[in-house]
Amino acid sequence: MTTSSPRLSMSHATLAVKDLDTILDFYCSTLGFHVTNRGDMPDGSQMAFVSQDPTEHHQIVFISGLPESEHQFVMLDHLAFRTGSLDDLRAIGERLADAGVEGVIPINHGNAWSLYFNDPEGNGLECFVDSPFHVAQPFADGFDLSADDATIAADTRAKIEDDAEFQSLREWQAAFRARLDNTEAGA
Repeated sequence: MTTSSPRLSMSHATLAVKDLDTILDFYCSTLGFHVTNRGDMPDGSQMAFVSQDPTEHHQIVFISGLPESEHQFVMLDHLAFRTGSLDDLRAIGERLADAGVEGVIPINHGNAWSLYFNDPEGNGLECFVDSPFHVAQPFADGFDLSADDATIAADTRAKIEDDAEFQSLREWQAAFRARLDNTEAGA
C-alpha cells in the first residue's frame, strides 16, 4: 500500500439545475462568471462550463434536466480534486484499489485525465491531473492509466487534435486571461 497521499486541491463543482438559462444568467450577470463551453449530452440535457479563472477551464459545471433528490452517475454529480501528475493519479488509483473501492472509471477529457468513483455513501468524486491540451467540452473517452505518460499524452493528442478548439493549455489560458482582462477594463 502507498504510504503517502498525493496532495489534492479543490477544482470544480458540478451541479444539476432545473433551468440552465436562468442559472447561467445569474452566475454570469450577477457573479461575473464566463461561459467557457456549452454542449448537449446524449440524453438531451445540456452542460455549461463557467469560470472566472484563466487557469481553470471551469470552476462550475451546470447540467440541465436532472432530478434534484437522487445521486446521479458519478461523472455528473461529484466533487473534483486536482493532483499534480499522472504518477499521483496512479497512486490514488492504487489507494482506491487497496481500499476496495469498486467501479473506478478512468476518463480522458482531453484537457484532463480523471478517475471517477464514489465515496462509501455514494457521493461522486473525481481526482484528476491537467493535460497540456485544451479541447472543447464536453469530451470524454477512456484511457489506460497503466500506460506511460508519453503514451497517454500521444494517444490523447491523436484523439483531439482535429477539434476546432484544440490548442495548448497555455494558449487557451492566455486567451481566457485576455478575455477576462478586457471584460474588467470595460466595467
